Amino acid sequence: MYRTESNNEDDFQPSTTTQPSTVTQLTTITQVSSDPAFSSTYEDAKERKQQVNRSTNSYCPPQGTFNKIITDGVTLILLWVLLWALMGQEVLPGGNLFGLIVIFYSAFLGGKILEIIRIPVVPPLPPLLGMLLAGFTIRNVPIIYKFVHIPTTWSSALRNTALTIILIRAGLGLDPQALKHLKGVCLRLSFGPCLIEACSAAFFSHFLMKFPWQWGFLLGFVLGAVSPAVVVPSMLLLQENGYGVEKGIPTLLVAASSMDDVVAITGFNTFLSMVFSSGSVVSNILSSLRDIFIGVLVGIVMGVFIQHFPSGDQERLTQRRAFLVLSICVSAVLGCQHLGLHGSGGLVTLVLSFMAAKKWAKEKVGIQKIVANMWNVFQPLLFGLVGTEVSVEALESKTIGMCIATLGFALSARIIATFTLMSFAEFRFKEKVFIALSWIPKATVQAVLGPLALEKARDMAPHLEAYSKDVMTVAFLAILITAPNGALLIGILGPKILDRSDVTGPIEMELSQFEH
Repeated sequence: MYRTESNNEDDFQPSTTTQPSTVTQLTTITQVSSDPAFSSTYEDAKERKQQVNRSTNSYCPPQGTFNKIITDGVTLILLWVLLWALMGQEVLPGGNLFGLIVIFYSAFLGGKILEIIRIPVVPPLPPLLGMLLAGFTIRNVPIIYKFVHIPTTWSSALRNTALTIILIRAGLGLDPQALKHLKGVCLRLSFGPCLIEACSAAFFSHFLMKFPWQWGFLLGFVLGAVSPAVVVPSMLLLQENGYGVEKGIPTLLVAASSMDDVVAITGFNTFLSMVFSSGSVVSNILSSLRDIFIGVLVGIVMGVFIQHFPSGDQERLTQRRAFLVLSICVSAVLGCQHLGLHGSGGLVTLVLSFMAAKKWAKEKVGIQKIVANMWNVFQPLLFGLVGTEVSVEALESKTIGMCIATLGFALSARIIATFTLMSFAEFRFKEKVFIALSWIPKATVQAVLGPLALEKARDMAPHLEAYSKDVMTVAFLAILITAPNGALLIGILGPKILDRSDVTGPIEMELSQFEH
């Protein structure tokens, strides 16, 4: 019989049939385990594991998520105390900053709640819907709303800043190669459905809601924009899973969504100038063309500047570039608003960001992340403020019915137009149906443009406030109806209709970071 001794807690007792080779292995194990260095390392690892288990199971002091919640809560309280010490009554109930904080955190919480709510069979709903409903709840609960007061100048500046961030993301997200490859289909998808829906909304609102033609087209361009906040994440999810990649459907819809927004915003600014201008139609069209020319020219000049400044040899290059892009674009949008060049600021932003992204190529990813983080701050403010503009008491059942009817007819015209325009491309019938139904979600641009006419009417023409309130109501209903339904249609129909490509490949692992 061969016997081996071990320092482990349980002695190993080999049988009498142990082969010599097995004995050699056991002797080697005994020698290694008897090594003091091995024993100390083993004991240290065992002790660390026990400490981790004790800390994980410990509730005093708390660990993990509970600890994070307490830390974040104390941080927010201390921040509020600091603001109170600096600004006084502004952060107390009834103050302007207090109202802004209430709207921001309510909208943020509403978005998080909607993210948590998951139905197994149903795709996730966009968080912006929860943000919108949070602002709507604040507006229609008198006990809360009487303490929430935000100046119109603050609200307007915040919405214009949110619009600027949307346009920056659109410009940075445009892929020149994809546009070059799909330029014909992309242009048709960008211009055709938006213009047809704008004309349809103008026609139906003129006869159903008794809108003047100029107000009808203004409403049409508010409705004409598709929402990148809903379309882009849904398309990226399909693309990651390989659906529609072979024919470039996700890339097409992502690229066209940015251009579609530009068309809608340009048309809206044109008719906004017409509605609130006392000049002739010809002079209004010429002024709109002037704004477009100035916006494109300034955008090209600033785009060339931002391509070379800061230079590539500077430290913190990504942060510097992101700061310059954000500061120049926000200044351009707000400055053009003060100068009366309503259509120029958005074009400056889009042209500048597109030219910068074309020069930076793959380096733009870090800048996109910074801009996306800025959007995470302004998104709750935008949709929360839009929700607070809609009062249940001011709505009439007849008005809601006419608004929904106008929205329904305009959406139907958009779906038919999208399907027809895609018939000239090499898509199957089911793919054309999917593209047409994916082109209905509305959210971000409607949240920005909807309140602008209302603010303008309150400042310049109170007798037009009734029309502007109806525009605001239609924009609110468009977000409430199309955003969740559009996300659900994309998430449900995509895997069923689109062909799936093989996205699996060899998995490369970095083993240098693993420790024994």
